[in-house]
Amino acid sequence: MLHVGINGFGTIGKRVADAVRVQPDMTVAGVAKRSPNFEATIADDRGYDLYAADGREPFDEAELATAGTVHDLIETSDVVVDTTPGGVGEANAPLYAEHDTPAIFQGGEDADLADVSFNARANYEKAVGADTARVVSCNTTGLSRLLAPLKESYGVEKSRVTLVRRGADPGQTGRGPINDTLPDPVEIPSHHGPDVQTIFPDLDIDTMGMKVPTTQMHTHSVNVTLESEPTTEEVTSLLADESRLFLIPETLGIDGAGKLKEYTRDAGRPRGDVWENCIWAESITVEGRDLYLFQAIHQEADVVPENIDAVRALSGRTASAEKSIRRTDEALGVGRGLVEHDGSPQRVDGHADD
Repeated sequence: MLHVGINGFGTIGKRVADAVRVQPDMTVAGVAKRSPNFEATIADDRGYDLYAADGREPFDEAELATAGTVHDLIETSDVVVDTTPGGVGEANAPLYAEHDTPAIFQGGEDADLADVSFNARANYEKAVGADTARVVSCNTTGLSRLLAPLKESYGVEKSRVTLVRRGADPGQTGRGPINDTLPDPVEIPSHHGPDVQTIFPDLDIDTMGMKVPTTQMHTHSVNVTLESEPTTEEVTSLLADESRLFLIPETLGIDGAGKLKEYTRDAGRPRGDVWENCIWAESITVEGRDLYLFQAIHQEADVVPENIDAVRALSGRTASAEKSIRRTDEALGVGRGLVEHDGSPQRVDGHADD
């Protein structure tokens, strides 16, 4: 069993911990928190060993038992997943190097912090045996999952993406905008295009970003000029065969992110999480060599399977991307509780942790 430590137990960290917990080849070595807030209490309630990132005294005062400091967690872990806020991972990097413990960072860190920027579908092999990896951001993860099969099957001449981004996660009460629509950034390209190029260095991609007052999912308007001329039906079939792409059937009547999240909650997903890219099937259109589509990305959840695959890649214990992706998907239930590719409903199964 791989002993996986999670440094940080917020939006991503708590999801990664629960995902590690259901993997057949992993166990949670423990989670580190800076303060004894409600998330630390949840970690304790779930039976995770709790480690103090900045001293044990606040936890003692809150009567939350700790198993040690973050140094102890790193020492006992085979791999550490750093899910701390952007910039904190860079400060933590020397700790992981000091203990010679492979570490996985998140997309809020600079790409040059890690040996490789990681997406399981696109470049798993580059991370095998590396000391550090950076799981790219939620938006970059979603774009990489989409572009990888398109590049392999048809070639990509040019990608143009407009990202309409949520203003904040549900728990980020201090963020916005509250009543506005912002070009974010005004400069072109947005940071998303260069970030995608950390996965596909030779890809020609332009991105524009907007921020809107919602806590729902990001939505992408995608135009890809392909190098060949597949039909709309061929592209639809190609994308439907990808385990982490969910093609929303028109029959479901899901016209936006709100209904999509409601659907996944009703389907029994933990926290209503959507691990897959959600592509509106009827939006997939090919005109000549130009492909158009809309997709939604759940910013709180889509990087979770990638973190699990990155753990396996760094450990070097899984032979291929296909094997790791399949194992992760089966353990988490990726695709389960949604629909078959032909649009027929699937049986809803329970989930081990929620």
